[in-house]
Amino acid sequence: MDKDALILKLVRAYPRFRPEAYHFVFEALDYTLEVRGGTRRHVTGQEIMEGVRRLALERFGYLARPVLAAWGVHATADFGEIVFQLIDVDLLQRTADDRREDFVGLYDFAEAFDHAFDDDLSHVEI
Repeated sequence: MDKDALILKLVRAYPRFRPEAYHFVFEALDYTLEVRGGTRRHVTGQEIMEGVRRLALERFGYLARPVLAAWGVHATADFGEIVFQLIDVDLLQRTADDRREDFVGLYDFAEAFDHAFDDDLSHVEI
């Protein structure tokens, strides 16, 4: 089964998340690898979540959190669930040290996304 078919299978089994969220995990993995020089090696939960944060801010700006919420993603633990679902269907691989808990509470979405631009706006007068 190809990647898209497996993702659709996951969406049917776990309707909480939209297909875009699963695809975004792959994009964030590629982004994370590219940022650190393109070296293919294991990416930790913390590393992928930093890639998710940075890519979402780059791509969606002020709308990052609402876009992720529309996909059913409200916390770092949600991305952990997606990652492990992708592992379960062999689209991603894990090491013996990888756990769902690695994704829990890494950052608060409101702080990471809503307040990411506060410094940029501090000089704007209304």
